[in-house]
Amino acid sequence: MDRKLPALEVNTKTGDESFKEGGKDLPLTLLNYWRWSGSDLVGNAQRGILAEYLVGSALEMTESVRLEWDAYDIRTPSDLKVEVKTSAYIQSWAQTDYSTISFDIAPKTSWDARDNTLDDQCRRSADVYVFCLLAHKDQETINPLNVDQWEFYVLATSKLDEHCSTQKSIRLAPLKELGPEQPSYATLSETVERVGKRQNDVS
Repeated sequence: MDRKLPALEVNTKTGDESFKEGGKDLPLTLLNYWRWSGSDLVGNAQRGILAEYLVGSALEMTESVRLEWDAYDIRTPSDLKVEVKTSAYIQSWAQTDYSTISFDIAPKTSWDARDNTLDDQCRRSADVYVFCLLAHKDQETINPLNVDQWEFYVLATSKLDEHCSTQKSIRLAPLKELGPEQPSYATLSETVERVGKRQNDVS
């Protein structure tokens, strides 16, 4: 028998929510879990989510809970679809040298969480890419919460499609050759809107 289960409505948590056993609160809270699972902000997994949050906060789009596995990371009130990618020189693990900066730009068959539909075409679904580079190179002072340690590169997806076609990744130098905008955190929102509008006007 087919069961149609609607998408869960996920509400923002406070961190004070308790784990439970037998109907009673355990001395464990959601904040304890967050500290345990999410304190490594330099590692690849959490850094990627943090970069999404930084871009989302600049675009004032963090009131609702982050959607997992969506076709793109952020949709603005002006209906721009934004994809966020991240890279860094310093990793959490021991390194013999700085990491080579590379961003994932692979076209993908994606699922739209809002429509609950699978796109049967392999493509880049967003209108705009924001490449977030944690550019700080000092292990002693690296702090991903300091937006001054990040560099942002904003590029219309049409530029990637034109010059990179089915390419799966791009390094920093070739990315810069495509002429991305390089805003500060403070001007990121305006830049994304401008680049996205230019893309939509052309298309």
